[in-house]
Amino acid sequence: MQGHQIPEAAAEATAVRLGDAELVILARQGEALAFREIMRRNNRHLFRAARSVLRDEVEAEDVVQEAYVRAFQGLAGFRGDASLSTWLTRIALNEALGRLRRRRATVDLEAIEVAQKGGGACILMFPTAQAGDDPEGAAARRAVRRLLEEAIDELPEAFRLVLVARDVDGMSVEETAQILGIRPETVRTRLHRARRLLRAALDQRLGDTLREAFPFDGARCARMTEAVLARLGIAAQVPPG
Repeated sequence: MQGHQIPEAAAEATAVRLGDAELVILARQGEALAFREIMRRNNRHLFRAARSVLRDEVEAEDVVQEAYVRAFQGLAGFRGDASLSTWLTRIALNEALGRLRRRRATVDLEAIEVAQKGGGACILMFPTAQAGDDPEGAAARRAVRRLLEEAIDELPEAFRLVLVARDVDGMSVEETAQILGIRPETVRTRLHRARRLLRAALDQRLGDTLREAFPFDGARCARMTEAVLARLGIAAQVPPG
C-alpha cells in the first residue's frame, strides 16, 4: 500500500550505502534503484574507456549504453572473479573495440616495441569549468583540457588505452591489466612510453604558444612606460608636429 512504500529519496540513500555484491543481488531481482546506483558509480569509468578507443564522445556514450544493456541482461554471468567496475569496463571496452574493428583493421597491441618500465600512476587532472564569476579562467581551462584530449587522442591505441586507464581514470596496474588482458609488466612499459609520447606532443603543440605567453605590449606597455616616467618626474616627450 501507499503508506508502506519507502520514499524515493530514502531508497536512493540506502542504495548508495550498499556494496557492489548487494547491488548485484538487487539488480538481478529487477530493482531499478540498484541499476541506477551501479550506473552512477561506473558511468565515468565506462565512458573514458570507450572514448579512449573511439575518440568520439557521441559514439562513446552510445557504447556505454550498449554495454550496460549487455551487462544487465547477462548479470547472471557475473561471478565476482573481478570487481563489478572491472567487469563492466571490460564489457564497454570490448564493445568499443568491436565497433573499431568494424571500421578498420585491429591494431596489433603486441607488435609495439618494448620500452623501459615506467613508474606509478600520476593522475592527469583535466581542467574543468568551476563555479564562480571567472569566464576567462573557465575558457582557459577548457582550452587546456581540449589540448590534452587532442594530444591523448593522437597516441597509438595501445598506449592511449593504458594512459587513460592509469593516468586519467586512476586505475591500478592490476586493474588495467585485467581490463586490457595484458600483463602488469606490459602496462608499466606502455604507460612509460605513452607519457613520453604525450610530453613530446604537448611540447610541440605548446612551443609557439609558450613563446607568446605573458604578453606585455600595446596599451599595457604604454601605460607602464608613462607611469614610470611620471614617478621619475620626467615629462613625456611630445613628437614634433
